[in-house]
Amino acid sequence: MKKLRVNLDTWFNKLDMQWRVLPVEQQYNYLLYCFLGYLLLTIAVILKVWYDTGKSNHRVVIEHIENPVVKKKESTISIQDSLLKIIKNKNHERK
Repeated sequence: MKKLRVNLDTWFNKLDMQWRVLPVEQQYNYLLYCFLGYLLLTIAVILKVWYDTGKSNHRVVIEHIENPVVKKKESTISIQDSLLKIIKNKNHERK
């Protein structure tokens, strides 16, 4: 775990030094592009949510809640399935 932390620290320090070496104008441009990308993503999400809420129907369906414990335990597997049949073999029984 210490080795991973040391590796990450050296990697972050190297990235920080590369950032500091860049001219201020280029740093400004990178920040501006990142901000514009974030702004476009935010606008796209807001428009998508606005579109989805405007499109949905406003009816609330109220139904009776059924207790899953009381529900009938019906098997969805066919009874005729030969793999699920329990076949007693006399060789494996006690004497």
